[in-house]
Amino acid sequence: MMLPAGLMISAPASGAGKTTVVLGLLAALRARGLRVQPFKNGPDYIDPAFHEAAAGRLSFNLDSWAMDTGRLARIVDRAAGADLILAEGSMGLFDGVARPGAAGTGASADIASTLGWPVIAVLDVSGQAQSAGAVAAGLARFRPDLRLGGVILNRVASPRHEALVRAGIEAAGLPVLGALPRDSCLAIPERHLGLVQAQEQADLPARLATLGTLVARHADLDAILALAAPTRTGTPRSGTPRSAPVPPPGERIALARDAAFSFAYPHLIADWRAGGATILPFSPLGDQGPDDSATCAWLPGGYPELHAPRLAAAQGFLGGLRRFAQTRPVHGECGGYMVLGAAITAADGTRHAMAGLLGLETDFARRRMHLGYRLARPLVPLPGALGRAAMAGHEFHYATTTAQPDAPLARVTDATGAPVPETGSWRDQPGGARVSGTFFHLIAPADQAPS
Repeated sequence: MMLPAGLMISAPASGAGKTTVVLGLLAALRARGLRVQPFKNGPDYIDPAFHEAAAGRLSFNLDSWAMDTGRLARIVDRAAGADLILAEGSMGLFDGVARPGAAGTGASADIASTLGWPVIAVLDVSGQAQSAGAVAAGLARFRPDLRLGGVILNRVASPRHEALVRAGIEAAGLPVLGALPRDSCLAIPERHLGLVQAQEQADLPARLATLGTLVARHADLDAILALAAPTRTGTPRSGTPRSAPVPPPGERIALARDAAFSFAYPHLIADWRAGGATILPFSPLGDQGPDDSATCAWLPGGYPELHAPRLAAAQGFLGGLRRFAQTRPVHGECGGYMVLGAAITAADGTRHAMAGLLGLETDFARRRMHLGYRLARPLVPLPGALGRAAMAGHEFHYATTTAQPDAPLARVTDATGAPVPETGSWRDQPGGARVSGTFFHLIAPADQAPS
């Protein structure tokens, strides 16, 4: 299988403007008629949706902590037929966990090195000039297995500022591939888990067109394209067989999908379909219950706390979910888990009753961030083919648990192997079916992850 050449867009730290630059590049290259396949390093549901809007192609996550090289290769195979791969890094280029997982620490540098992609660093140069050259030089020399192909300057204040920064970068022996001006109108709205979701921004197409025009004007697209290097995924012959699809939780999966339940990884849904499952989307915010022909229901994460009054009033959804749960398994991840519980207390202190299929109660009035990779070993079988296999994933939310009376679902540890108190929970229903949930988001089976 022939795969396109690729590039990794990264930065020294979060907040440098990686997403803005990637979206601008995707829009500018698409306007040229190129088919660009986007990817995102690490656990992230929000940025890939913006990638999809800009590129017109689904964006997939790559994660060196949770995915072994065979699974990375399987996901990168989805770029076949594109003209270019453009991957967006997470945090700083070398930032990951201390203890390696399946294929690395989760750092963007691991993915770039494994797949052979040169790195373009986005540098926020506000507040500095020639010193940016020292930052670029450090990035270029930190890992000998990685190639830093050049830099794109962001938040440049003036032509004089740009000239001074360019002098520092050129002294470090690196090319400047673009210089984007400081412009507050280019900022994308944010909230507590990241950017405001793509589906919530009616003006997103206009914003992307503006970004594409700006990047085309202020970056050397031909030089950027010339830097792309062949994608190196290996073959079964060279010892990197593609991993099997992530097994589906049922043959016909009722999947909650709307602005409150949007955190479902595209690679998982694609794998479930490859495993023979049929996906049956339904909208809790539209007061829809699970399709009665489904064999299981799956409620992914999202922002139920922002829609708690509407969900509490959606009696068609809640009643349909309760009836479904009497005879078929139901599982929730993070936000979906909260909605399966007894109640959510919103940031203003108002308590909203939820499905009551589990005893979990969560509170956003007392916010506390929970963040990090997770390894979960289920104590009881999960729905369908998932069974009791260990799973690698992540946790990211701000809810405080105020009640969790049910039996723990899994033994959960973090990336260092330390126990995590958020174990999830389960409860069998009177009709014999099982409802389960966890704050843990599944990324991949953990047969290659640390024990």
